[in-house]
Amino acid sequence: MHPLGFIHGRFQILHNDHLAYLLAGKRRCDRLIVGVTNPDAATTRTEATDPKRSSRENNPLSFEERKAMIEAALMEAGVDRHAFSVIPFPINCPELLEPCAPRDAVYFLTIYDDWGREKLKRFRELGLATEVMWERPEREKGISGTDVRAAIRDGLEWRHLVPPAVAALVDRWHLAERLRQR
Repeated sequence: MHPLGFIHGRFQILHNDHLAYLLAGKRRCDRLIVGVTNPDAATTRTEATDPKRSSRENNPLSFEERKAMIEAALMEAGVDRHAFSVIPFPINCPELLEPCAPRDAVYFLTIYDDWGREKLKRFRELGLATEVMWERPEREKGISGTDVRAAIRDGLEWRHLVPPAVAALVDRWHLAERLRQR
């Protein structure tokens, strides 16, 4: 068990596989920091290993909305509110990582593709301790935020793909209408 862990993702809509990933990280540490990538337009840059991740269409939620989803889902899953925090994490801007990357944390990752391997490389180049929780073929990735957003936008069944607390926020924020307007 590590005293401090760090996990990251876009969470453009937080779904059940995201929650499983967050909980796997939390089980490995006393306190977890969740870094939200692509936190704003200024730090969202094209990545050669995953160019789709930087498009406006694939980043419809603000940092604050994603933070609210993460907090609600983790607390609903029974994680003590004082055992985690959520911060912006501009992984697309390696020059900005060092100031916001705690040196005493262990950086938890999962790897499915070249983008996952690139993130591991960046963390190691910064001298950060890393732990790959699992590495699997991309076909085993499971739920995608793209599919969840499309289901919400198109009026298909989606609630079973997200934690109940996230579904409540999607409804409260009228996210289906926002996604249809994009």
